[in-house]
Amino acid sequence: MTPRAAMVTTGFGQMRLFRAGRGPAVAVLPDLAEAAVVVAERLAAAIPSVAWTVLELPGIGGSAEIEPATHAGVIAAVAAALEAAGLAEAPILAEGFGTAFVPGEGPAARVVATGGGRARVRAASGPAPPDLAPRPDGTHLPALFAHLRDAAILDPADPLRPLRDGPPLPDADALHETLIAAAVAPRRYQALWRLAADALRNGSPDRPDLDWHDAPAAAAALARHDPEAAPLAAAAPLGPGRIWQDHVDIPEARVHLRRAGPDAKTRPLFVLQSAPGSAAPLRDVILGLAEGRRVIAPDYPGNGDSTKPDGPVDIARLAGWMWQTADALGIDGCDLWGTHTGALVALEMAIQAPRRAGRLVLEAPPILSGGFTADILAHYLPPLRPDPFGLHVWQAWTMRRDMFLFWPWYRRERAAGRALGLPDPDMLHDWTVGLLKSGRTYDRSYRAAFEYPTAERLARLQRPALLCAGPTDMLVDALETARQIAPDRITIDATPATVWYPNQAEDARRETIRRYARFLNGTGE
Repeated sequence: MTPRAAMVTTGFGQMRLFRAGRGPAVAVLPDLAEAAVVVAERLAAAIPSVAWTVLELPGIGGSAEIEPATHAGVIAAVAAALEAAGLAEAPILAEGFGTAFVPGEGPAARVVATGGGRARVRAASGPAPPDLAPRPDGTHLPALFAHLRDAAILDPADPLRPLRDGPPLPDADALHETLIAAAVAPRRYQALWRLAADALRNGSPDRPDLDWHDAPAAAAALARHDPEAAPLAAAAPLGPGRIWQDHVDIPEARVHLRRAGPDAKTRPLFVLQSAPGSAAPLRDVILGLAEGRRVIAPDYPGNGDSTKPDGPVDIARLAGWMWQTADALGIDGCDLWGTHTGALVALEMAIQAPRRAGRLVLEAPPILSGGFTADILAHYLPPLRPDPFGLHVWQAWTMRRDMFLFWPWYRRERAAGRALGLPDPDMLHDWTVGLLKSGRTYDRSYRAAFEYPTAERLARLQRPALLCAGPTDMLVDALETARQIAPDRITIDATPATVWYPNQAEDARRETIRRYARFLNGTGE
């Protein structure tokens, strides 16, 4: 049973939860060594007649924008999220370190705890997380993976030996999900672990601690007379000048969105990502273009925090999914901004539905020769599969790092070196986590872009478009090719920066955003 992600908006910020199963609701506060999505799937497989609703705690996964500063603050944020999700009166199942953050203490509280005793031992004797600040060499990510793997395997009372009587050990996929939830904001995960450990060491509420076998049934029994859980509502905006996250359903996927700007009657703008991660690196583009208009930035199905449909993917299918996303949002017509793969998706959307597409910004669409395309398809997209020892984590870091050093990244030669420069460790960490989120399906949108007949499709575009690229973009040569093949309705421009790249001058970034906005508003071509 695939858990369903949703965002709730509170006064503390947004938090994510996962629901699986159907029936009365039980809210779940998970241990810090198991991802919320994995917990939801496990509980629903055991007892499908309950709407298990598992909250990601502040600082983790989709709740990572909330900094876990104090123990009381985390409890208040948890209470606010449960209230916003309609779960304030629901029974609570708290597991492991999650037992440190149960709100609403008192005789009326309906709480089932499991693993609290072991969590207190773990808090006292470790192993604690290592220093998780992103490092230039990427070694913080394997260290985080090792910490999470040990937390699942080792006996907290005797951390030199494995725990022999606990729940089943996580497989490679479950460890992968736990890693990417903790790795979204690794310093905040570390801070949350310390807050939980301190609370458990210093006398968190002493409640009965059921065996892991029995706790789900006990929590389900508390909910047996409750009404069926209401559907999870759409998330509310965070306010002016901020990006907020939401989801919509299309026939084949649940699509994760980043949104900004006023919910006004102005023409909305879709901002479309490059492969292979998510729309997260486009934050400055989203905010820069959100003045006076709605901006919607989806993660493609198969990428980022959207679900992962089966089957091959091409640009036409991606474009169709984006129009379905617009339908789900009640949007008939929109302007389109896309970069790299996103430029091709925007182009195809305008060809598929020219009545619905307005003005387009196409940043650095790939226009490659046949021989180069064949070489890329043969070498650029190695499999990225969760590994029980975390080897895929190092693979993802090195691939992402080399993408800033070489073009193409696998051609490690002096002549293939790029002038762009490496980003700082935090930025490179974020890009790597985006790749890890896409996981096994990271290559599908990438492959679709390299297989797309860009030159042929450009000739069919009927809408006004700006085709542009910054000087450090590895696809900047597309501008010269485009000047030779693009129809007259396409404006070609060398912009001062690629806004979402590292090491771009601030004045160049601002001027580039202004050029995008002028074109989209029809005030400059």
